[in-house]
Amino acid sequence: MIQFQFKPHKVYPEFYDKCSRTGVLRYKKAELREYGETYFMEEYESQYKKTYYEDEAPLRQMAKRRLGEICKLGIHPQNSKLLEIGSAAGFFLDEAKQMGFVTQGFELSEREVEYSRTKFGLNVEKKSVLDIPVSEYQNSFQVISAYFVVEHIQDIVGIWERLCKWLTPGGVLSLAVPSSFGPSFQTNPDHWFETHPSDHFFDYDIHSLKKLLSMLGFGLKYGRPMSYHPKRDLGLRGNFPKWLYQSYANSFCYGDTIEVAAKKYNL
Repeated sequence: MIQFQFKPHKVYPEFYDKCSRTGVLRYKKAELREYGETYFMEEYESQYKKTYYEDEAPLRQMAKRRLGEICKLGIHPQNSKLLEIGSAAGFFLDEAKQMGFVTQGFELSEREVEYSRTKFGLNVEKKSVLDIPVSEYQNSFQVISAYFVVEHIQDIVGIWERLCKWLTPGGVLSLAVPSSFGPSFQTNPDHWFETHPSDHFFDYDIHSLKKLLSMLGFGLKYGRPMSYHPKRDLGLRGNFPKWLYQSYANSFCYGDTIEVAAKKYNL
């Protein structure tokens, strides 16, 4: 496994250490948080102004799109095993199950685990991924997805070791993460730090993810912004016409949140 080498950030040493090998940022003020029954729902509603359940239809559409892109990378749903880490109420897993995937999920909220099981008949367990030995799922899954999860995990070596070793050769890793290469951090760092979630231990961007994934034996297949926020951009780009801003963002994976997919080499 990769050995991270964190040193004080040259510009923001009070907030960040930066890995000299990958560029991953370690947030120095992060604190462990108990993820109780209401955490996810409260966080979701605070950010999107609607409950997670009220957003089911667009979440399912996004799930179908992501699954379609995963299949384009050479994954055939029938009898392929798919694991979602942080499966919430199970919308993504249910869409994957309907496509033919053999699905499994880990989720910390007991309420969401029960909802997934009773509503959709899903195989979801109330477990932290770090409580499971690496050897238990060695080369077990053709797909692993984790959407807005890895930044919450303090044991960076532990989570990436599992993501790497649990995938079969040729398997696909699908992630979504907040990104430090976006308008907020790049042009308004004071606000970035004022609003930085206290339970985000690490910050990634397309550049650090590409380096990290390469070191772990993955090839990055795509990276794209999940949304566009030119009004947040206090630099020159914020004055671009909408079409030009989006073109730039798509070309360089410039966004406050991004999604990526990578394929494990057939070693």
